[in-house]
Amino acid sequence: MSAPHIPILRQGRVYKSLDVQTVNRLGSTEAAAEISFACADMIKYDLRKMGQARAILKAMRSEDLIEITKKAGEIFLHDDLPIGIDGALQSPEDYVLSLAATSGLPHSLIRMNMKRLGGIFGQIDTIFRGLTRGLDIAVLDKGYGEQGGSPVSFSASTNELAVILPSNSPAVNALWIPSIAMKVPVLLKPGREEPWTPWRVIQAFIKAGCPPEAFSLYPTQHDGSGVIIRRAGRVMLFGDDSTVKQYEHDPRIEVHGTGYSKLLIGEDEIENWRDYVDTIVESISANSGRSCICTSTVVVPKYGDEIAKVVAQRLAEIKPLAQNDPEARLSGFANPKFAEWINEAVESGLKSGGATDVTAEFREGERFHERDGMNYLQPTLVRCQTFDQDLAIREFLFPFASVVECPQAEMLDKIGPSLVVTAITRDMDWINQLFDCATIDRLNIGNVPTNRIQWDQPHEGNLFEFLYTRRSFQIALSA
Repeated sequence: MSAPHIPILRQGRVYKSLDVQTVNRLGSTEAAAEISFACADMIKYDLRKMGQARAILKAMRSEDLIEITKKAGEIFLHDDLPIGIDGALQSPEDYVLSLAATSGLPHSLIRMNMKRLGGIFGQIDTIFRGLTRGLDIAVLDKGYGEQGGSPVSFSASTNELAVILPSNSPAVNALWIPSIAMKVPVLLKPGREEPWTPWRVIQAFIKAGCPPEAFSLYPTQHDGSGVIIRRAGRVMLFGDDSTVKQYEHDPRIEVHGTGYSKLLIGEDEIENWRDYVDTIVESISANSGRSCICTSTVVVPKYGDEIAKVVAQRLAEIKPLAQNDPEARLSGFANPKFAEWINEAVESGLKSGGATDVTAEFREGERFHERDGMNYLQPTLVRCQTFDQDLAIREFLFPFASVVECPQAEMLDKIGPSLVVTAITRDMDWINQLFDCATIDRLNIGNVPTNRIQWDQPHEGNLFEFLYTRRSFQIALSA
């Protein structure tokens, strides 16, 4: 079977570009996909017409869009769906194999992420209630209604939600899926190695009965991405700190960068630290450490050396395996140079002093590992003596974390901005301080891994508040 051609979608209309690029299978010169690339001028032109797509969704009942979303989830998980432009169909297993071929993710993690996405579709009504704080979804149909006994009105602040997607994890697509039920079309720029998931999600929505006009897909270069970021009404942007920092104060743009998520153990629970080893290991290694909600720093008041040794031994059990091995939990890198750069950054931090790679004692071979034509980085836990060490608060795209000792009274001043913090404690005074800490975005109290989240309480931003503006209003109709 020849490699499928992933076209541009212009409000649901298929468009094959003259600018075609090939994505090869990792470790091979064999093509996995041909991809049409959109130029910046095309995107500029199409953005001016997004109001037409918004009008089509606006005319539909929100209740119907909720049901379409639920149906789309089942289709995404179980159905054969169109792929490319020649009428070919992609089964769920074909999707797994295609994504594995270009991303380096093992099959087991892809299936886990598929299940996670399916849950987003299926829980859309619960998610909507959570994001809107119990708003009757029919308010979006009329434009006004009541909430908590008070009159409310909401208007869309944009004709489209543009999303600059990464290639590191298919689960990030969960963040834009609720936009359809909220009557806002999506404009997606897929990651170069990961066009498969956004394409399949779109096809599932269309098969479920959603208007094709609600979906635009633009594989593009930097100039095209720049147009999307500058001109779209609302933008969800994924990237590293150097990419997203320049946009963090732009109200049109919701940035999803480095998470620096952390796990803290309080003085009242530190004697029971062995009870929490499973939670620490999962928090660091879930989804091959590729999520911003994975723990990158473990902070404890004492027993840092003992905790680091036990956790490192557990992490070292996670080894590079064949992609089709059901026990595989570690992802390879689509860009081998990126793996080399990360490894060099870790080594540089270790050489600067004050940090020790505890996993080196337990793992087989070097951190940088080649297998089956792909590059891997084996899990790494470093013991840092202070927060001043360069590796104490760092985040990398593989299972990596530091362990730092710090008095409980100083932790909140030392940990810095954190997307997620799990604090294992029963100390109510400290719990109140944690709730009052402005640099923590999402807080888990108790034995909860940082990667466990609830989509009706998002860990970063609120999609409804991003897409809709609350309006004050009065109605006075004369007789």
